[in-house]
This record gives sequence, C-alpha cells and structure tokens, in this order.
Amino acid sequence: MPRADLCGHIVVPAPARENRYREVPLSAGPGTPTPVASGRAAAATATLAAPDPRQALRAFVTAVEDALAEFFESRTALVEPLGPPFTESADVLRDFVLRGGKRTRPSFAWTGWLGAGGDPDGPAAAGVLRACAALELVQACALIHDDIIDSSRTRRRFPTVHVDFEQRHRERALLGDPAQFGVAVAILVGDLALAWADDMVNGAGLDPAAFARFAPVWAGMRTEVLGGQLLDIQGEAGGDETVAAALRINEFKTAAYTIERPLHLGAALADAGPELVAAYRTFGKDIGVAFQLRDDLLGVFGDPEVTGKPSGDDLREGKRTVLLAEALRRADAADPAAARLLRSRIGTDLGADEVALLRELLVDLGAVDDVESRITDLTERGLAALESSSAEPVAKAQLRAMALAATRRAL
Repeated sequence: MPRADLCGHIVVPAPARENRYREVPLSAGPGTPTPVASGRAAAATATLAAPDPRQALRAFVTAVEDALAEFFESRTALVEPLGPPFTESADVLRDFVLRGGKRTRPSFAWTGWLGAGGDPDGPAAAGVLRACAALELVQACALIHDDIIDSSRTRRRFPTVHVDFEQRHRERALLGDPAQFGVAVAILVGDLALAWADDMVNGAGLDPAAFARFAPVWAGMRTEVLGGQLLDIQGEAGGDETVAAALRINEFKTAAYTIERPLHLGAALADAGPELVAAYRTFGKDIGVAFQLRDDLLGVFGDPEVTGKPSGDDLREGKRTVLLAEALRRADAADPAAARLLRSRIGTDLGADEVALLRELLVDLGAVDDVESRITDLTERGLAALESSSAEPVAKAQLRAMALAATRRAL
C-alpha cells in the first residue's frame, strides 16, 4: 500500500456540537503549531473529574471531539494552497472522524493516565487530552484502509470513503475507472489521517519528558496495527484456518491498539512504574482480544442498526475469525459435510437464507459457545490483573466498567 507524505491545514467551519450520528460510549511533526487550549476542548477538560463517572465520560467524549474539531480547524493554512482536490479530501476525513464513534481508544488512554496518577485538573491535562484524541486519527486510517481491503460498501450507514469518491467520480463524469479512482483517493485519505495523528501528538503541548516516554509506545502501536493487518491479509491468502492464527491477528490487529497500547500510552504520560505498565498491558491484551471476539460474533449475528454494517457481512467477506476457525476445527472432526459447506460458501455473495443457514451451523457445531467461553475467560483474567494492580481505585472501577461494556455488547 503506497504511503503519502502529506500534512497541512484545512478550511472548514467548526462542526455543530449536536451530532445525531454519535455512538454510545463503551462505559455507563515537527513544525506543527501547538494548538491554543482555548474554547471547547479547554472548557470540557475542566469537567473531566466530575464525581459521576458517566458524567465524566460524557464530558471526556465531548472534549475529545472538540479537540479533534479544533485540530481540523488548525489545518487551514497548509491545505488551502493545495487546491480543491486536497481540501475536498480533507473535508471527507474530517466528516469521517467527527461523524461518530465510541472514542474507545482515547477513553482507555485517558483512564490509564488517571489510574497512574494523572491529574485531570492539573496543567498537563489539556496536552494529555489532545494526545489521547490523536488516537482517533489512527483509528480513522485503520478503518478507511480496512474498508478497502474488505471491499466494504458502507460504514455507520454511510458509504465507505472509497465508495464515496467512486460515486463522486461518476457524478462528475471524470476520466478513468471510478472504482480505481475511489480506492486511490481513499488510500491517500487514510494516509493523511495517520500523518495528521503524528502532527496532533507533536502539537499537543506535552512536556519534553512526557513526550519522550510517549513516543516509543506510540511508534510500537502503529507498527503493531499495520503488522496485524498484514497478518490478516496473509492468513486469508495462505488459507490458514487455525484458531492460533486467528488469535494472533486479534492480538496485534485489535487488542494492541484498541486497549493495550492506549493504556500503555496513558501510563507512559503519567510516568508509571513497570509493575503498573505490565498490569495494564495484561489487562489490555486480554480485554482487547475478548473485545474482538465479541466483534466477531456481532459480525455474524449482530443487528445492522447496532453494528453499522450489513448483517452477516463477515461471512460474505470470508473473514478468518476465531469463530470460523473453531467451527471448521469441530466440523473437520465430527461433521465433514458441514466442513465442506462452510468452506464452499464462506466468502461468497450470500443471500439472507444462506446467512441464516450458516449461522445455525455455527451454533450447532458449538463454535458460538466456544467463543463465548473464551470471552468470559479472557475477561475474568484481564479483570484480575487490573484488580491486583496499583492503579487508582476510581480508574480501576472505570476500566472495569469499560471492559465489561466492551465484552458484553448485545447481539
């Protein structure tokens, strides 16, 4: 996948505070100018220590979105001279990021910082908030590129970025292949998100010592998420059907950058000791894998109104999940006909009746129960690591609630 060395500023009005697309939260470079801690993000930061955890989390989600909006506003001077194609692409990225999302990764990073002794009312809080919010740009890059790789047509009930630009190409009667154009532009939009994530961190206003602790963890996280994606692609191309391979992909593609590394980032910003970092990483890895296992179930059995993607999409895409790997393992041992059916139909353009048949087969083989059992075991182990840690009690309680919300999402 080509990389683009893009950075700049964007001309956009400030988004309205009302956001009807927002999802429910999980719980109850050098030369970049440092943003001024004025307006929305700074005001919201003052309420982040509210005694009601739900109120504090809502305030945090608002503060993250305000920090992101201010960052996009700050991109004006560099983007405008590049002309309409770039400003349009940056507009699409802005809308994609601000349209909605649970802000899971910033929430874990922030709570990890609090648990390691971070002061939400202290002078470092605004910079920490902006650094945590930058994780949403890494997430945007991952989602935009993942949608290309998976050939997904919609996300959160909107066209995916590559489909959006494909449609713009057709509407404007441009030259060349519309689908290829859409993919090419979306790759660069995803690259822009990753580049701007670095810019947002570099301009967050972290003190030099905190930035020095933060930087290697940030670099490790970016490498791991890309490595996890490559493992996923290679696993599908190589036909690796083992549970072990699927779990390894979950560890690096999802767990590392969803929970484990965000907690590690928060701990690094607070200068936490090695024991707490180790506890956070154990908790994060186990809860992160459990989170992905729950997502795998949602990808087959979930309500499109909840997941934002068509029902059964993972079956049509042929994703090499633990759910599928366990089903194949059991079918190979006890029901060869079922194994043949799974291998012949997974990854094809399934109709609703075929999706229903495969769902029933996954249940009958015991694969769904196996995944549920894994989720329970991983959650209990992760929570035990958290409970025995030296994290602040209030943060422990919040992390526990976030973990349960992440792993118990309804189908």
